[in-house]
Amino acid sequence: MILYPAIDILGGRAVRLVQGDFDQATEYAADPLDAARDWANAGAARLHVVDLDGARAGAPVNLDTVARIAAATGLEVQLGGGLRTAAAIASAMAAGVARVVLGTAAFTDPALLVAALAEHGHDRIVVSIDVRGGTVATAGWTQTGSLDAVAAATALVERGVRRFVYTDVDRDGMLGGIDGAQVARVADAVAGELLYSGGIGSLADLEALAALRHPRLAGAIVGKALYERRFTLAAGQDALCS
Repeated sequence: MILYPAIDILGGRAVRLVQGDFDQATEYAADPLDAARDWANAGAARLHVVDLDGARAGAPVNLDTVARIAAATGLEVQLGGGLRTAAAIASAMAAGVARVVLGTAAFTDPALLVAALAEHGHDRIVVSIDVRGGTVATAGWTQTGSLDAVAAATALVERGVRRFVYTDVDRDGMLGGIDGAQVARVADAVAGELLYSGGIGSLADLEALAALRHPRLAGAIVGKALYERRFTLAAGQDALCS
């Protein structure tokens, strides 16, 4: 499994939110490129970048910064946040990202999802299943519906999706640990690969993910725990491979 350091961009800065709350943002780098370089120097192979401004606006806002990150680090970057049209997806690809992460659009615009998979390929389109209060959250985690994570994954597999991110929003930024049983249930429902995010606060949490030994669990996205030095990137990567 692979550890993805997270870089969330809000107001031009690298921040982390608490449970997706834009009013609870902690700044970790004035320039997100500095954070990206730090993770590259620490040995990261891939980065998970979220344009929080874009998620709130419904269209990408920070593509210039994303392009700088991709060009300067040479790392594989997957980008989410505000990618809700074919033009936005194309612009993200042009900025040099390896994969785009669709959230809201995957649930509200099935035709766009099908078209994106056809145009860019199953390897470059990731769908994020973000769950708050037990149901899928969209529009920058501000709106919830009726689907739970397993039902959402099942429906998306039927539409041809093969790469997923599952985020437990209620745990995100809390450093309080993971629900391994729920991660396994979601992984059982997907085809292809699943990345997990939310609540990771210790090496024990990463070891718990590794202990699931799930063939479709491909890695974890970690933000706050890395920024606050709960463990190093190298130690985290080792824990995922334990």
